[in-house]
Amino acid sequence: MFETSNIIAAFSEEHVTRLTKLSKGRLRYWDRTGFFAPAYLDENGRLPFSRIYSFKDVLGLRTLEMLRVQNNVPLQHLRKVAERLSHLGEEMWTSTTLWVLNKKVIFQPQGAEKPEEVVSGQYVLGIELNQVVVDTNRDVAALRTRSANEVGHIVQMRGVSRHAWVVSGTRIHVDSIRRLNEDGFTIQQIIAEYPDLTQDDVAAALAHVRDAA
Repeated sequence: MFETSNIIAAFSEEHVTRLTKLSKGRLRYWDRTGFFAPAYLDENGRLPFSRIYSFKDVLGLRTLEMLRVQNNVPLQHLRKVAERLSHLGEEMWTSTTLWVLNKKVIFQPQGAEKPEEVVSGQYVLGIELNQVVVDTNRDVAALRTRSANEVGHIVQMRGVSRHAWVVSGTRIHVDSIRRLNEDGFTIQQIIAEYPDLTQDDVAAALAHVRDAA
């Protein structure tokens, strides 16, 4: 079983929708109704990045997507499951083996010989949460991989680094690269400071600085 308690990561709503296939509307509805809230929430929900999800949040949401969307488990039933398993805390959706039978969630209490549904206690097939962790790690790595058309381009995007010019696909300011260059850093030394950059990225940033001047 993967250890998730020591994984530190933060994900915006945009990242979470791509990783979980859940819409922003569904995420905000679950938050608003108290079913599933992000780990970090700003009081002003209209601010960019006002909702930040942890790695465990993403795992939990992917599990819920499997239950709610792929297995058609009603949200009302999931709410009851959440109440019944509330003693498990944030491990409820990330470190517990779950099953589905007739659109109902089944789990095996500690010390019990068989998995039990809240009422019937029937057998079902399990959702291996360990595989959810593996798949999430894989997709997070893919999320961080920049596309070919982002390399070597400078952009200015709404809500990203206060509209500062950045290297496309990153949050690295052009001004940060400019300052290193003015301090005598070579392209390779700049890349050593920012391993996500390529030579084309640094060249594009410096060209942007020259054009702006």
